[in-house]
Amino acid sequence: MAQAADAARTVIMTVDDDPGVSRAVARDLRRRYGGSYRIVRAESGESALEALRELKLRGDLVAVLLADYRMPQMNGIEFLEQALDVYPGARRVLLTAYADTNAAIDAINVVDLDHYLLKPWDPPEEKLYPVLDDLLEAWRCSDFRPVPAIKVVGHRWSARSSDVREFLARNQVPYRWYSSDEPEGQRLLAAAGEDGQRLPVVITPDGDPLVEPEAPDLAARVGLATTPTADFYDLVVIGGGPAGLGSAVYGASEGLRTVLVERSATGGQAGQSSRIENYLGFPDGVSGGQLTERARRQAMKFGAEILTAREVTGLESSGAARLVRFADGSQIAAHSVILATGVSYRQLEAPGADELSGRGVFYGSALTEAASCQGHDVYIVGGANSAGQAAMYLSRGAKSVTLLVRGADLTASMSHYLIQQIAESPNISVRAHTVVEAAHGDNQLEQLTLRDTTSGQTELVDAQWLFVFIGAAPLTDWLEGTVLRDERGFILAGPDLTADGRPPADWELDRPPYHLETNIPGVFVAGDARAESAKRVASAVGEGAMAVMLVHRYLEQS
Repeated sequence: MAQAADAARTVIMTVDDDPGVSRAVARDLRRRYGGSYRIVRAESGESALEALRELKLRGDLVAVLLADYRMPQMNGIEFLEQALDVYPGARRVLLTAYADTNAAIDAINVVDLDHYLLKPWDPPEEKLYPVLDDLLEAWRCSDFRPVPAIKVVGHRWSARSSDVREFLARNQVPYRWYSSDEPEGQRLLAAAGEDGQRLPVVITPDGDPLVEPEAPDLAARVGLATTPTADFYDLVVIGGGPAGLGSAVYGASEGLRTVLVERSATGGQAGQSSRIENYLGFPDGVSGGQLTERARRQAMKFGAEILTAREVTGLESSGAARLVRFADGSQIAAHSVILATGVSYRQLEAPGADELSGRGVFYGSALTEAASCQGHDVYIVGGANSAGQAAMYLSRGAKSVTLLVRGADLTASMSHYLIQQIAESPNISVRAHTVVEAAHGDNQLEQLTLRDTTSGQTELVDAQWLFVFIGAAPLTDWLEGTVLRDERGFILAGPDLTADGRPPADWELDRPPYHLETNIPGVFVAGDARAESAKRVASAVGEGAMAVMLVHRYLEQS
């Protein structure tokens, strides 16, 4: 029987701070499942997380996590949310009193809760075992087996090593990091026949070493799809941020043969956010990575293809078809295209910043670096929501976090709730009218020169960590001469193309462009790349859905 395959190493864990309840739950679980599963109990969220990490290191499997809601220090929802990072495939159950059912319902959004059980659960034959039987069967039918870990050997201050780690992390690819100057890292390098001069070295689960791999090769070797399965589609979505993922979900769910093409990792800037708290339906917030992964799975469930590490370099019309060209010279065609290329953070124009990029200077959250900031002073450039979310996240472990803001305060571009949270955080400070004049360091960032834009005075501060969140540069240069854009590079669509009451030049149809349609019929834009867009996750997802509706209208009239 399937459940006996890994019986000795498969765990059902129960967490409850009341020793009597904890023993009672474990007793009922052992009575029914003790012959096939190992029952592990803990009396706090912290001790349960420690046990989970030990199980993970030993390679054990965890099938179900059952946590009591009302626990001090860390309640059941908070425990299950952190447990997601350790065992994302484990089924999650919240044990709650009747008065807490609203919290349990909220947990369905926060931690993808599979079920909640009301106390008391007696008799277990009616109220406990049927639920656990279904969850265990679902777990056995899922791909619960641990993925053989990819090994990455690199140097702490290697920009390319940082890029590879970020690429793997954002694409949800499990890996283990080994420093090249530590014994185990040196042993792996020796086994790969490398001397550490070329880093990183990525060792696949099959044992093949990849030396300084480029993203397309790395993606293909770690199991990410990079090659389309067809030459022609109903819809090609370019860009895998919230707008692109929204387009892929709605396009595929409505019967369009859909392929999404992403040059790096799905999620875009939103995928790098440590916590999004103003997205509808997630009252306790959700990390960008969790939201992205759910959307990606949802799109694939409906049949959308997702290609990773494929750079699009050209777009053109060929009769009724729209041709999308890749950097390697290949192409695909479709009836319609949605441009959801999003934006990137502008580069910091300060001496030394380019040379130290990936070696202390990072663009975006770079969440793979957060653990290394423990106990250090961290500087963040920017005053919008992304900078605020990063400040709150990094402040959990950093000694101090300093937000450097060019303006007078944060009110111009940051949501009120984030401003309040920052004001209440004792180790976060805001320096207004301040810019980075220069970054200093030999092999890594060591100091920053800060300039007060009001007085002109400069100050040299010690710094190992600088995270940059400035401006929004649209990723649209490859559309030059094809799709009309404004002076900043954002794509014009719909009413913006007909501001003078006339359609754009070369417009061949006897109707004006639809609301999100560009100057090329059948080519639409959604999300941050669109001129005058709202630059919010919810609006990007909404535009992705709206663009698909307009694609249907276009196809019906073509």
